[in-house]
Amino acid sequence: MVASDAHDVPDVDLAFEDNEYLPAVAQDAESGDVLMLAYVTREALDRTRETGLAHYYSRSRDELWQKGETSGNVQHLKEIRVDCDGDALLYVIEQDGGACHTGFQSCFHRTIDGEVVGERVFDPDDVYE
Repeated sequence: MVASDAHDVPDVDLAFEDNEYLPAVAQDAESGDVLMLAYVTREALDRTRETGLAHYYSRSRDELWQKGETSGNVQHLKEIRVDCDGDALLYVIEQDGGACHTGFQSCFHRTIDGEVVGERVFDPDDVYE
């Protein structure tokens, strides 16, 4: 059997008809660490694919945003994976600086008991004025 050319494979079906926003997990391409969870709209996904930089949709601000646009801690896209139902995405990325707006490498820097297990890599007061 001959492997098909990537251009012969159609895009997978995504559940945007049923969901306005799809969750997107950002995973560090080198370490495999889960860095954050955010949501994407079709437009955010399109911008990510066009630019190679992770874009998300802020439900609280009701706007499209590029990760790191303010802080400089951008996410360079390596690959996008889709779950079996087409209703969740995995952004495999290369992270510049920390992914969490609180200054940690990962948004998942605490245990359920409140123990800090992650590394703070920048001071948010220096970044967000």
